[in-house]
Amino acid sequence: MKTARVAFAGAVHTAMPHERGLQLADGRVLAEDQVVWLTPFELGTIIALGLNYADHVKELAKELTVTTKDEPLVFLKGPGSVLGHRGVTRRPEGVQFMHYECELAVVIGRTARRVKAADAMAHVAGYTVCNDYAIRDHLENWYRPNLRVKNRDGGTVLGPWFVPAAEVPDPHDLTLRTLVNGVVRQSGHTGNMVNDIPALIEYLSEFMTLQAGDVILTGTPEGVVNVNVGDEVVCEIDGIGRLLNTLVADADFGVRA
Repeated sequence: MKTARVAFAGAVHTAMPHERGLQLADGRVLAEDQVVWLTPFELGTIIALGLNYADHVKELAKELTVTTKDEPLVFLKGPGSVLGHRGVTRRPEGVQFMHYECELAVVIGRTARRVKAADAMAHVAGYTVCNDYAIRDHLENWYRPNLRVKNRDGGTVLGPWFVPAAEVPDPHDLTLRTLVNGVVRQSGHTGNMVNDIPALIEYLSEFMTLQAGDVILTGTPEGVVNVNVGDEVVCEIDGIGRLLNTLVADADFGVRA
């Protein structure tokens, strides 16, 4: 069953989907906007993939000096970069190109060390949706994500639901899409990953131990466009969830130009 973690009335609660919004474990039914949505599970290490969709690599071909034959492009993110569903993300004044990235997030369920691809899926607890913003102005020449691009406070939105692996028959057969102000701007399919989930777990677990609660952000398909202050961005993955986020200005964070 899908579950979420929310804050309400001074406490953190487990919640489940309900036709009127969500239902807390104690039985109370609430609207989505009555609670503060947290990440749907206790986060461990956040491991993110770049350039892991063939169509996105093609979309950025003029900017790249890497190829799909290279090792996976992997980077880590700190806990301060993560927001929950319905959170707000700051768009810094003066940047020219800030874009969303709709991604399938894979949640590790048990320790994985030197796991072969054939056994990798047994280490997956479940899935959620991620929107991992990037500011292209700050990208390095080789399209290697640096801290200003990929570890920004509140730049990674995760949720709203944790979906157990048993409820997702094939995570490589899911449609992803992003809507900006209600208009579809990005659409893709998890079958187009360059490195699939078992390959990523094998690769990562060869040199680092994956623990329960670690999350792998598996990359985004083509279709990234600039977004602006006031835009409502929704990332959807069929069967996993619908993740909403709003962009706000520096002034909302007390930052003056």
